[in-house]
Amino acid sequence: MENKAIAIIAARGGSKRIPKKNIRSFLGRPIISYSIDAAINSGLFGEIMVSTDSEEIAGIAMRAGAKVPFLRSEVNSNDFAGTADVIAEVINYYKMQGVFYEKGCCIYPTAVFVTPDLLKKAYDILIDKKFDVVFPATRFSYPIQRSLRVLPGSKAEMLWPENYYKRSQDLEKVYHDAGQFYWFVSNYILQSNKLFSDNTGVIEISELIAQDIDNEEDWKLAEIKHSFCQK
Repeated sequence: MENKAIAIIAARGGSKRIPKKNIRSFLGRPIISYSIDAAINSGLFGEIMVSTDSEEIAGIAMRAGAKVPFLRSEVNSNDFAGTADVIAEVINYYKMQGVFYEKGCCIYPTAVFVTPDLLKKAYDILIDKKFDVVFPATRFSYPIQRSLRVLPGSKAEMLWPENYYKRSQDLEKVYHDAGQFYWFVSNYILQSNKLFSDNTGVIEISELIAQDIDNEEDWKLAEIKHSFCQK
């Protein structure tokens, strides 16, 4: 790759549901170190940095091999700041230093299943298909076309009752963002400030290597899956 990209690990310090989530020990090491190691070992990046508002996270990230050239601004450290905002702040910071990375990858600090190989495959899709953004997606394990809502009094109601008699195999396969990373073209992010458009691509991954971590149950499931995948 002629112009190496930038890896941005977005690790805000204000996690509420799991305190200090981004640096908590996951199977014996700070969880953020998994994302940093994947970026380092991929060989894809000219710069691997962590965007954080926390001095504690910054220290752990630097010991793991990443750079923390600045602390994230207050406006991009609140509960409403989006990933595209964080990416734009980083790109603009480096531009002010006279460095512009045409492409980059924002990796979440709890993305313990990300591997160098997965990063490389997603990068190839970004380049070959000329997408603006590429991210991992996994298929819903149950057809969402037959999903339910629960009304007061524990009453069940189908969202799409017309699908009640349809066979699962006859329904369209539907996917969701695996919440791991986003390869992106920098100018697209700066111009649009969003990660999804009519020119966004995905790389499909198995449910075995996809686990969003928002609560303690998610954390335990991620540890179980990760331990299984390492066997």
